[in-house]
Formats: sequence, C-alpha cells, structure tokens
Amino acid sequence: MSKNPFELNGMPGQEKVMQATKDASAVAMESAQAINLINQQAAQELATRIQKRVAELMKTQDPKSAFDYVHAEVLQDAAKEVTAYQQKLMKVLNQSNKELAEIAESMIEESKVDLIHFVNDATNNAPMGSEAYVSVFKTSFNTALQNFELIRAAMADSFSNFEKSVENVTNLASSQATGKKKS
Repeated sequence: MSKNPFELNGMPGQEKVMQATKDASAVAMESAQAINLINQQAAQELATRIQKRVAELMKTQDPKSAFDYVHAEVLQDAAKEVTAYQQKLMKVLNQSNKELAEIAESMIEESKVDLIHFVNDATNNAPMGSEAYVSVFKTSFNTALQNFELIRAAMADSFSNFEKSVENVTNLASSQATGKKKS
C-alpha cells in the first residue's frame, strides 16, 4: 500500500504558524511596552520641566525678557527633547522591525521547504500514465517557487525602505532641532 501524500498531518505546520504568531505577538508586545515606558518617562520629564519653566517665568517682570527666555531657552530645549524622544522611539521601532523581518523570513523558508516536500511526495507517488499532469504540475510549482522568491525580495525591500524612512525622519528632526540646514 503506497503512502498517500494528501493525508498529511497538519499539526506540525499549524504548530509552526502558531509559534511564529506567538513570536510576532511577543515582539509587538515588547515594542509597545518599550514605547509606553518612553512615553511615561517623557510625560514625567515634561511635567517637571513645565513646573520649573513656569516658576522661572513668574519671576520675570518684563514681558520682553519673558519672550526672550521662552524663545532662547524653552523652544530650543523643547526641540532637543523632541529629537531625543524621536530617537528613542525610532530605536525601538527599528529593533522590532528587524525581529519581525527575521520571523517572516523564517516562516517563508519553512513554508517553502514544506511545500517542496509535499510536491515531491505527491509527484513521486503519482499513478502510472499521469506523467503529462505531473509535468504541468511541476512547471506550475516551479513558477510558484519563483513567486515565493519575489515575495521574499519584496518583503526585504519593504523592511529596508521602512528603516531608511525612519533614518531620514530622525536625521531631519535632528537637523531641525540643532538649526542646521540639510545640504
């Protein structure tokens, strides 16, 4: 009695998908927790700075000196603090992005291996006289593998473009905070 390739136990594949989903969820949760911590720290620091700045402004008698103080110190400090905040967020997002890309790459590779194994089993156990169908099936399968590689390349490009966008935003924010113009 020959082995029927269509009676595959789906559990190992489902376990892989479940594990990948858990891993991706863990990365998202860690990222959200890190961002939450950054936001809490930023809110605490902001509250402390506001109290300090208001106390300093209350000491000023002259409206011009109050304006000069706000313009010279408060706004420049705020720009630096926003840049530091953005850099912390971008670091967390970059790390999460890399981890998610690794998970996706792993899932694609495992799916590809499972699919190759399935097709080889199915075509090796094909009944006599079905050579033409097997040939068409293998040709279609090879096309699907090529599409797999295109998807993988597109995914890698997408993650790379995201990282470049994050870097550009960070660089732009840094240059604006320091008052330098991009050349």
